[in-house]
Amino acid sequence: MFERILFATTASPTCDHAANVAFDLAKKYNSKLLVFHVLGVPTRGYSQFVQDVRTGEMEIQNEDYHEWVKEEMRNTYAKQIEGYDKIELLTSVGAPHAEILRAARKQGADLIIMGAHTREEEVGATRHRSVVGDVMQRVAKGARCPVLIISRPCETCWWYFSNIIFGTDFSKASHSAFLFAYQVAKEIGCKLYLFHALDITGVHSGKAHSQVEIEVLIAQAREKMEKIYISQMKDFDNYEIEIWEGIPYVEILKYAREKQGDLIVMAHHARDIAPDEAELGSTVEQVVLRAACPVASVNHPDKLASAA
Repeated sequence: MFERILFATTASPTCDHAANVAFDLAKKYNSKLLVFHVLGVPTRGYSQFVQDVRTGEMEIQNEDYHEWVKEEMRNTYAKQIEGYDKIELLTSVGAPHAEILRAARKQGADLIIMGAHTREEEVGATRHRSVVGDVMQRVAKGARCPVLIISRPCETCWWYFSNIIFGTDFSKASHSAFLFAYQVAKEIGCKLYLFHALDITGVHSGKAHSQVEIEVLIAQAREKMEKIYISQMKDFDNYEIEIWEGIPYVEILKYAREKQGDLIVMAHHARDIAPDEAELGSTVEQVVLRAACPVASVNHPDKLASAA
């Protein structure tokens, strides 16, 4: 399923939840796991001095320093590495998001795994845009492969994966997310739940729909599901369709809990604009922060053309 996985880490406790998923997933699918750490940013240009991203201290960038950091990484993940030899430790210097994207392209990664943030604090805050990491947002925006984001301990990850929740808003960007969700479900043989949350938040601005109107919209959404997605799944029949009304991110999270979802797949953004220009959508951002399972953000279709 996943031939080469790139796990982007700071090799600190804030990445522990993502590390657990990365190592478990690699072992489950016998994948090559690239454990990648960006040491820091050079003080200027091609300077030998680099500010360590973890300690904030100035270090001399040379081969010895890179090897020392790799040894630290081996110690940090010694338990996960034990008994699994398809692991390579990689280090780099530069802007973290740029180096992660460069490494993913160079190594031919078909999945990037990373944490949602690098702060040691509770991430359920309402000021969500300052909590979701800038590095994660930039990687999710530029990645040519799906990005698996882990914000909290995975409470349902026992088999990687049993129940995949695909959340759609029917935007053009959602098609790539669908291809990824379908590809994984088909290859693994797991259940695929196609879910749409009918946004009724307009009630607060005086644009409330009557219940009859809501039921009509739900029926229309179900027809769209059949036409856009089900028509592409050929003989794959291990799926369910569900349409709920409410606040989209709340309904997606509730549905994922109800179905014991162990992977949520969503488009990186909702607006029909060029992927390289789109910022992470507010709905997927809230789902990332609150989900009890990994969330896959899909922005580019490059790795997914052969899925259907």
